[in-house]
Amino acid sequence: MGKIKIQLSKIFSVFYRIFCKIVPTNNNMVIFIAFHGRGYLDNPKAIHRYMSELSNFKNYSFIWPLKHKKEIKNAKVVQYLSLTYFYYMARSKYWISNCKLPSYIYKKKNQIYLQTWHGTPLKRLGHDIVVSNKKFYRSGLSAEEMKKTYDDDVSKYNYMLSPNSFCTKVFQSAFRINKERLIETGYPRNDILSNYTEGYKQDIFKKYGLPSNKKIILYAPTWRDNQFNVSGYVFELKVDFKLWKEILGEDYIILYKPHYLIINKMKKDKALDDFVYEIDADAEISDLYIISDILITDYSSVFFDYAILKRPIYFYMQDIKEYQHELRGFYLDIHKDLPGNIYETEKEMLEDIVKDRFDYKRLDEFNERFNYLEDGKGAKRVVDILFTDRGYNHETK
Repeated sequence: MGKIKIQLSKIFSVFYRIFCKIVPTNNNMVIFIAFHGRGYLDNPKAIHRYMSELSNFKNYSFIWPLKHKKEIKNAKVVQYLSLTYFYYMARSKYWISNCKLPSYIYKKKNQIYLQTWHGTPLKRLGHDIVVSNKKFYRSGLSAEEMKKTYDDDVSKYNYMLSPNSFCTKVFQSAFRINKERLIETGYPRNDILSNYTEGYKQDIFKKYGLPSNKKIILYAPTWRDNQFNVSGYVFELKVDFKLWKEILGEDYIILYKPHYLIINKMKKDKALDDFVYEIDADAEISDLYIISDILITDYSSVFFDYAILKRPIYFYMQDIKEYQHELRGFYLDIHKDLPGNIYETEKEMLEDIVKDRFDYKRLDEFNERFNYLEDGKGAKRVVDILFTDRGYNHETK
């Protein structure tokens, strides 16, 4: 199936290249793409919101392709992968995307592609993944074929965001991108974590219908490369939420937010009503950060962003031996570099949460290393580089 898609994309690419040469570029048009049209989300959303507030861009057109159309203030929404979408890809001077674009997308020389990416990685990426399986990915592509899709996308970047010096180094290896195209600005999506108001926080409680008088634990695990079916990635939820309820008691509620690639839902259990709230996989996770008091995750990069709030983070890694040695591997020494303890059993972790056992000094040291640029001005730095002549100093920390 993967090879068939590659051949079809090559055929489409020829016709699309001709189409692009016919359609003139609009220098005042920006197209934003988040997670392949899954929603109005992440770094592209933060950059769009910032630009929308500036008078400099009042004559600009902002385009948002979405799989499920919705109203977006100060933007024209089009159907993702429709003919209209391809027209605006050819028409827009600026592309701002947080995900790899298909290889058949042709970029003209006068277009500017900003790749924002979507996280500081714990798990190895791209060329840094060591895979023993010949067909490691759900797509059916070999590891080498998959890496070539990254190479194609990277070849089109004018700029790629880096949130810190760690990523500046990792991205050069993982994506084989030269340092000159990496701009170390922090992540615009994290600006809200420094700038949110109490009113904004209360609006999130109302949106999800959550009680504001209980402690909120956000449980946000990631996907597994080796767990999938014909429709997408699945996640075997290896937690006993009844045990969580027993140990945590009436003072807590759980927000379970699966990774956006995970397609299966949690099995409903009436015994967990008003204790566990399953949040849609495509929801804006920064809103969940803001209202939660504690984060529990595994190998997801969410903890890098959540640490900005200086709240406790616990790592539940019940399959750590398999994940570390049989799947992707890590960039960090997880036993020394993480901002919280690792647990292989739920009971010990839950008891530490109840007793508020957490090392805040360790969290502060983590933030000094990874979040020194997260000051609420990430979007401004990106826009200054992309749309002004102020240039960029490539001497990073």
